Amino acid sequence: MNVVLVAPEIPPNTGNVARLCAAARAKLHLIEPLGFKLDDRQLKRAGMDYWQYVDWVSWPDWARFRCAVPDGSKIWLIESGGGRHYAEAAYGENDYLVFGRETAGLPGALLEANPETWLRIPIFEPRARSLNLSNCVALVLYEAMRQQGFAGENGTGTQGRISGASI
Repeated sequence: MNVVLVAPEIPPNTGNVARLCAAARAKLHLIEPLGFKLDDRQLKRAGMDYWQYVDWVSWPDWARFRCAVPDGSKIWLIESGGGRHYAEAAYGENDYLVFGRETAGLPGALLEANPETWLRIPIFEPRARSLNLSNCVALVLYEAMRQQGFAGENGTGTQGRISGASI
């Protein structure tokens, strides 16, 4: 799987997504402009010591990223207002999950040009404007991985840790 952040602005969110990508073995694509420097202390702190395990690339713009997407891979745009819920999509193992910047989301023209791959995460409280970026990535990425049968999971029944608590 591939996770794409378009113009992310908040270093801790990107660091959290990088950590998630490392754990899930998903490739992370960062599309400029970034709202921080890649050597930002908060970015590194949120990603902890996982950055060494992250397969990632930075793209100068959407056009160059788009040209590099292989034929047969779908680009799923996750943004409020989409015609389907994220759990209704059929994800392929080489698909791209695209998320917009924290303050503005994805460009309207991109969404309108791709209604068939524009997905939303349900929000039930009308006063809740949005969800945290890293939470959104986790929801959609793990649904896509569930559909793939969690292929490549690191040992069924092994000990793991979530936020300092053993599982």
